[in-house]
Amino acid sequence: MATLSCWLAIAMAVAGADTTTAKDALKACNLVVGSWKGTGTQEAVRPAKDKTFWNETISWEWQFKGEDVWLKMTIDKGKFTTQGELRYLVDKKTYQLIAKTVDGDSVTFIGTLSIGKTKETILTFERIDDKTKETERLVFTLLHHNRYLYRFETKPEGETSFVRKYQVGATKEGVAFAEVPTGPECIVSGGRGSMTVTHNGKTYYVCCSGCRDAFKDEPEKYIKEFEAKPKK
Repeated sequence: MATLSCWLAIAMAVAGADTTTAKDALKACNLVVGSWKGTGTQEAVRPAKDKTFWNETISWEWQFKGEDVWLKMTIDKGKFTTQGELRYLVDKKTYQLIAKTVDGDSVTFIGTLSIGKTKETILTFERIDDKTKETERLVFTLLHHNRYLYRFETKPEGETSFVRKYQVGATKEGVAFAEVPTGPECIVSGGRGSMTVTHNGKTYYVCCSGCRDAFKDEPEKYIKEFEAKPKK
């Protein structure tokens, strides 16, 4: 179940509020932070091939460098993608995903965030391939605290419909489906804290190694921001 701060961030991102910072907008994706087990399905290539299945491990964590902030995705044993960087471009009020393929190519998608009918968070990214002129679409559907999907689709130039090429379903490692996550808030991102850090003898919580490193670099900054937030 999303936290209040998460849903507030989502609402701000969807509305395109002028006050949204990159960090605020990316909080809408806090659900994905952590390690996931993915099962992929590639659509059959007719007439000879059957569907292809594979397993991959996906991890997401926050990254901070000066004023720059993003979410880093790493995929182990991925069939098509090895890593990605998800950012929010404040000036353009849009999301950006730079993905690295298994062939070593870097491709940039531009996307938007929306809320589905059952309140799932949906990130939809598109790009046009320079060589084929096909429109490529990558869609992340954040269904639940321990379940999300992503799918890749293409649309040839001049066509009106997308065709799905593959889909990956991911479940959170070490989290039972029926278990509703509870616990302290990450002092850096506002997500669910899963590890501890200390400063001046006091313990705080962070959600990933990226937030842990950011806190260690500037503890006073994040403590001040955290203590200034309205208490729930």
